[in-house]
Amino acid sequence: MPSPAQLKKLQTVAKAAAVKAYAPYSKFRVGAAVLTESGKIFSGCNVENASYGLCNCAERTAIFSAVAAGERKFKCVVVYTPTKTATAPCGACRQVIYEFGPKIRVYSFCNGPDRIDGSIRSLLPAAIGPEDLD
Repeated sequence: MPSPAQLKKLQTVAKAAAVKAYAPYSKFRVGAAVLTESGKIFSGCNVENASYGLCNCAERTAIFSAVAAGERKFKCVVVYTPTKTATAPCGACRQVIYEFGPKIRVYSFCNGPDRIDGSIRSLLPAAIGPEDLD
């Protein structure tokens, strides 16, 4: 679980990442920040494509950037959406987050007071993870 100061920093990073989103079709700019067990923060934004199936969400962009940098253990994922209510990660993002641990915290915030705060396991019950493939 991040400290209050870390959570505030992660929210700032996620909101800044949303500004960089490539969202010419949906106009829905999402930003994410992940906190690794080593204390590093990685950000990501959504990247759309004319072939919609090739789009990538902010959460996966942030996680994939962290993995590319050698990180494999995460404390939390913070997601920002420019909406009045908080938006949880999509199913694909939930599965990717779960891949790295069922206890990872997910925090979603928005332009309003609404918040989502829970473990990825609570957002993706009955998920399949690496431990299920042994």
